[in-house]
Amino acid sequence: MVLQLCAVVPSGLSSLQTLNMANERDGDHTINSRADELPVLIIGSGSTGLALAQGLRKASVKCVVFEKHTPAIGERDWTMGCHWGAPVLKSLMPDDWWSRLQNVHADPHVAPKELDTLTFVQGDNGKTIAAFPVPKFYRLRRSKLRELLSQELDIRYEKRLANVTFAEDETSVTAHFSDGTTTTGSMLVGADGARSTTRQCLLAPQLGSVNRIPYCATFVEGKFSKEQALYLRSFHPLYLATAHPENLFGFFATQAVEDPEDPTSWTFKFYISWQSSLDEQEATAHWTDAQRLAQQKEFAKKFCDPWKSAYEWMPDDTPVWYMGMTEWDPGVEGHRWNNHNGLITLVGDAAHPMTCQRGQGLNHSLTDAGQVRDALVKIRDGADRKQVITEYEDGMIERTGGEVRDCTKNTSLLHDWEKVKQSLFYAKGMTKNH
Repeated sequence: MVLQLCAVVPSGLSSLQTLNMANERDGDHTINSRADELPVLIIGSGSTGLALAQGLRKASVKCVVFEKHTPAIGERDWTMGCHWGAPVLKSLMPDDWWSRLQNVHADPHVAPKELDTLTFVQGDNGKTIAAFPVPKFYRLRRSKLRELLSQELDIRYEKRLANVTFAEDETSVTAHFSDGTTTTGSMLVGADGARSTTRQCLLAPQLGSVNRIPYCATFVEGKFSKEQALYLRSFHPLYLATAHPENLFGFFATQAVEDPEDPTSWTFKFYISWQSSLDEQEATAHWTDAQRLAQQKEFAKKFCDPWKSAYEWMPDDTPVWYMGMTEWDPGVEGHRWNNHNGLITLVGDAAHPMTCQRGQGLNHSLTDAGQVRDALVKIRDGADRKQVITEYEDGMIERTGGEVRDCTKNTSLLHDWEKVKQSLFYAKGMTKNH
């Protein structure tokens, strides 16, 4: 029996016919279908998928990465905190690449401090609520990290996953793409983000879709005059967090320093988040960028600097990025997927999308990538595939399920002024929790 997971099957293509073919053709690439020569298929070329692919390349395990978008040009960018996950990232990258990570940093001209401090201030008056020590805190630009990790990999773009099927003898898995092409591999790893198609293939949309929660944020990015940029960055060279007595939360970060001698080249990214019911999110779904920014500017009038001034100085036609917050807990009953004898699994946001206020997502995702790399090396060396992949999933679900729940609770507490000091962010900053 050939098992078909997703409802969408490429038109004119039988899953059974596909799996009975001696070879699989994907564009101009022909991949031999012998099980011992098949590559690992990685769905998604975000930071997690690319880090895993580099780890497999380093371990001489053949893999192919599939990305639904075209090679990114002018993609939306943001920075990510890499702290306790940094050693895993180093282990996945070629040994001589670690020195390049400095070029990925928000400010590539200044090395991360051995011990930095993340300051948490009261939003209306700027008084320090708490100051957290953060050792070797890498604030990485997502676009630059992906650019680095994409090198020397087999990445196939404009490949949107539509369906997954398995061979009758459970020795291979086939990915079907919306353009009608297929590729067969020894295993498939879903690294396709919070709204993972792979996860929905495994669990169906009812169980596999992200859970929306009643909190929102609108992100704003911009450059400023020399005097303005110097003033804004004087609060902290990289990042600053705030909670406001009117149940608002905010973050301010240096996004990119192109020229350290030219403050007008510096890019900042900041947001204010708030509690917003799902009904309110639906009612404002049609809002324009101008409306989103106007709402943020009204919030910012109640804030101290740098938020107050930064929002005042932003032109009213500035593009913004609005986000209704979501999560998905892999530890919830009914969320455990069938890995089909170890042929398919999930990593990163595909397995455990969580809220962002504690900066844990990238670190857990890199941990997943390192553990799956280790699992695939064991399988190559003769270990039982189902046992090894199931052990990875058991540990990952215990580790990240708790983190998802903690992060969602943390988000709720950070937007309730009377309970801010009960939050994990207040108690532990960004340090490892599990």
